Amino acid sequence: MKILVCVSKAPDTTTKIAFNADGTALNKDGVQYIMNPYDEWYALVRALELKEAAGGSVTIINVGPKENDTVIRKGLAIGADNAVRINSNGGSAMYIAKQIAEYAKGESFDVVITGKETIDENRSEVGAMLAEFLDMPFISYASKMDVAGNTATIDRDIEGGTETVEVDTPFVLSAAKGLAEQRIPNMRGIMMAKRKPLNVVEAVAFDDLVVPVHYELPPAKSAVKLVDPENMDELVRLLHEEAKAL
Repeated sequence: MKILVCVSKAPDTTTKIAFNADGTALNKDGVQYIMNPYDEWYALVRALELKEAAGGSVTIINVGPKENDTVIRKGLAIGADNAVRINSNGGSAMYIAKQIAEYAKGESFDVVITGKETIDENRSEVGAMLAEFLDMPFISYASKMDVAGNTATIDRDIEGGTETVEVDTPFVLSAAKGLAEQRIPNMRGIMMAKRKPLNVVEAVAFDDLVVPVHYELPPAKSAVKLVDPENMDELVRLLHEEAKAL
């Protein structure tokens, strides 16, 4: 089975988010970056499990500048066979999906896997757009996947429950929590990753249709109010007038 895993770079979960003066971009000063957890823990690891069970290869792909190479090489250290970086400063979800699709079209991948979303943008858009560009079925929010021959049986999260579907390869899948368990790269994997080639491909021309114009932080949370346990009238008033819970 030939699998393509889309990986992205995201700020570490402990990063304090701030934007530049005019609110048009993230302030990157002092920001530490990691591989997006949904891509690493679930999409990539499940791809490696499928390769280990049935043979084949796993390629990881990222759309971004050279600064992303460290994150990509972590994917190689975890066990990916090949890595591709599409040389670009990024763009909208549609732009990223288009770049990945143009590379994938000539490679005959059986399965293309993305994380369900990035932890910074939370857009959940790339997978569906990628499937459209590739003219493949798309299964979102997969929490379990078993493959027998060319047919995959997939559990996907839906409102209030789980849906089980079957689909034949090739298809695009977005990975949710539960699809696999996180792997930590060992020293051997880290050393091998340094020797594995990272193929850099130039981006194709594409007019971005969606351009962010402004970001802002949510309103700061108010301080905690302590109410005397004997003063129930005040507690009810606060719940009714301020918290709007009654």
